[in-house]
Order: sequence, then C-alpha cells, then structure tokens
Amino acid sequence: MEREMQINNSMFIENDPESYDNVGDIRKNLDDDGRSKRTGTWITASAHIITAVIGSGVLSLAWAIAQLGWVAGPAVLTAFSFITYFTSTLLADCYRSPDPVTGKRNYTYMDVVRANLGGRKVMLCGLAQYGNLIGVTIGYTITASISMVAVKRSNCFHKHGHHAKCHTSNYPFMIMYACVQIVLSQIPNFHKLSWLSILAAVMSFTYASIGLGLSIAKVAGGGHVRTSLTGVTVGVDVSGEEKVWRSFQAIGDIAFAYAYSTILIEIQDTLKSRPAENKVMKKASLVGVSTTTMFYVLCGCVGYAAFGNRAPGNFLTGFGFYEPFWLIDFANICIVVHLVGAYQVFCQPIFGFVEKWCRKQWPENKFITSEHGINIPFCGAYYINIFRLVWRTAYVIVTAVIAMTFPFFNDFLGLLGAGSFWPLTVYFPIEMYIAQSKLKKFSFTWTWLKILSWVCLIISIVAAAGSVQGLVQHLKIYKPFKTVQD
Repeated sequence: MEREMQINNSMFIENDPESYDNVGDIRKNLDDDGRSKRTGTWITASAHIITAVIGSGVLSLAWAIAQLGWVAGPAVLTAFSFITYFTSTLLADCYRSPDPVTGKRNYTYMDVVRANLGGRKVMLCGLAQYGNLIGVTIGYTITASISMVAVKRSNCFHKHGHHAKCHTSNYPFMIMYACVQIVLSQIPNFHKLSWLSILAAVMSFTYASIGLGLSIAKVAGGGHVRTSLTGVTVGVDVSGEEKVWRSFQAIGDIAFAYAYSTILIEIQDTLKSRPAENKVMKKASLVGVSTTTMFYVLCGCVGYAAFGNRAPGNFLTGFGFYEPFWLIDFANICIVVHLVGAYQVFCQPIFGFVEKWCRKQWPENKFITSEHGINIPFCGAYYINIFRLVWRTAYVIVTAVIAMTFPFFNDFLGLLGAGSFWPLTVYFPIEMYIAQSKLKKFSFTWTWLKILSWVCLIISIVAAAGSVQGLVQHLKIYKPFKTVQD
C-alpha cells in the first residue's frame, strides 16, 4: 500500500508498484504467473528484433560481398537467414516448458536451458550470453562515437576539401553517448522499452535506405568498378593468404549479423498470453528476419556493384561517399539514434539478471528492493529504485571507459560473436528441441539437426580464426591514445 512520506501534496512517496486496493484489480492486472499483465504484440516484438539485428553493420555488407563475390555472397546471406529463422522457431517453443503453450514460463535464456537441459550447460549458456551482451554494448559505444565523429569530419571535408586532415577525437563523443545511456538505462525493463525499439527500427530503415540510395546513384552515375563472381582477385587486390582470411571474416560477419538469440526469450516474455506466445514470436521472427534479409541483400549487393572489390568497411563512416554532405550527416545521426536504442535492447537482460540475483541474495535489503515513487506533473508516478540507479549508472560508465581504453575492441567483438554464435543460435535451440520432442537417436530429424549443428560449429571456428587474425593485425599497428577514425 501507499505510504506518504510527507504531506499529501508531497512530490516523494514510497510505494509498491505491484499493489492494488482489491483482489479483483489484482487478478485483472496480472498474468498467469502473478506478474504484471504483458502487453507486447508481434509488432513490438518485430521492432525489438529489427533493432537488435539491423545494426550499422548492414553498411559493411558490401565489403563482405566483395570478399566472397556475386555467387557465394548472396548465397551465404540467404543461407544464414534460413538458419537463424529456423533455430529461432525452435527456441520460441522453449519459452514455456514442458508444453510450449501451457507450460511454466521461463524468463531468460538461462532459465530455458535450465528447464530443458540442466547441468553445466546452464553455466556455459550464461557465460556465452552475458559475455556477448556486454561485448555488444561496449562495441556500440565505439560505433556510435565513430558515427558522431563522421558527422563532424563530413562537414570539415565539405568546407576544406576531401584531402583535408580532419582529425577528431572520439572520446568526447563516447562521453556524450554514455550520458544519454545513463538516463535511458533507468527504463525499468524490456516491457517499457517498446517505444524506443520502434524509434530505433525506423532509424535503421532510414540510414540503410540512404546508404542503398547513394549506392544506386553511384551505379547509375557510371564509372568503372571491378567486380567478379568470386570476389576480390588474388594477385591484384589481395594475396592468397589474405583472400582466405578475409573470406573467413566475411562469412563470420554475415553469420553474426543475423544473431538475436541472446535476447529472444526476453523479447518473448513481453508478449500477451493470447494468442500463444510461441506462435506470435514465430510470426515476429519471420517478419524481422525477412525484413533484415531484404535490406542485407540489397545493401550488400548494390553496395558491391557501386564500389566493386574496393568496397570500404562502412561506406558512410568510411567515406565511401562525401556528397551530399548533409545527407551523409543525417544518415550518421540516424545510426547514432539507432545505436542508442540497440544498446538498451542488449543491456536490459544484463540489468535484469544482476538485479534478480541481488534481490534473491538480499531480500530484506531496502536499498535493493524498495521502490520510491516520484509524482511527475502531467505524467503520473515514476518509480525509482536506488540500487537500480547506482548499478546501471556504474555499468554504463564502465563500458564507456573500456571503449575509450580499447578503441580496437570491435575487432575483439568479432571473436566474441564467433564464440557465442554456435552455442546460443544453433546448439542450445537444437538440443532443447530434441529433449523437448524426445527425438530418437539416429532418426532422420535427429540426424539432420545434428549435421546442421556441426556445420555451424565449423563455421564458428573458421570465423573465430579470421577474427583472431584480424585482431592480431590491428594490434600490430595500434598505438595507445590514437584517435579512432574508422
């Protein structure tokens, strides 16, 4: 019940947000598990997926296609879209267990693995999932700062010419990005995040469309660029060794570009109970993956047609285009806004995990458990938890410091992606489906699922090797405190 700490017109009250005045209200406003009624739909779930999947990496797909060529590039893109969608449908059926429609809810990926597999696999799942999520949030801090720097450099190039030395430090922009994230990190949970995901999804469509449009204009404008069925040419563009390593990296980049399994269960936990969550999640996955694939193929293939074998790693921040400078600026601003939302989508599971663990360890600690309501005029009550405020602020600050200390971290992120892609996107969904369906060993379905799992394991190992090689090359040329430009 509500307890007023001061007089009736006080702006500060201590309140339990889950309490209601009568049993009828409680039943009306709670789901079958006793938690607040979920309101998510396939639209909000699709927005979460698109926000998570379509990152600024879509602008680097032209580089990936350039390494693989006209045949293997689009084929790999299409293949991984099918693999990702298929395994996401298997994972969606594990949200409830043992029955996918009427079983007990599992709120996190670790809960799902615990309910279906158990044992040490739960710990391995946690290490892979949260290690990947932490790495992504650090990587987004770096990427967002690069886009903000690109806006300043674009204006400098427009004013002083394309050969001007427009050097700009990334550090002030990382600090700005972290300040915004400190505020947004006070959004309590995934259920309150829908508006930000929808905004971020719109931004991702916008900058991907701008990149696509500029590439089409470049192709229509003529000019000779070299493309081939097999990608970059050995002896002309790269050496034989470089061709192999770059192909490994390109395959890994494409495979990881689709992965959103780390947050799928958390997204599904926002959905209404009716219709069944697994059916709605499958529909959202189909919409999200289909939309992503369309943009990936268009941006990758048209970008390769525009730049050929010399396609840059990112043709907006890497200055594949200089003009019109205002459109390049707008596209980079859209990238920043998208990454603001994507950061929250990826860090909410981390916040939820730590806060749940702390409440379980210290259930009587008021600093951790009590909610304080602040009456905001025209907006109603907003509930603040002091522990949540302190811990989330500290997390954002630490990730920003790591980003500033290791500006080459995005290369390391490729290695993290390689390490988490196979277990989280392929292995666990397949193993849980086999356990849930009680498939017989060496049956047809069991056999081809195992073959798919082993093939994806080999791809992860190959991609990890490519990432390690790329990381080693960057470490050789890295100088501390060097300004990050690409």
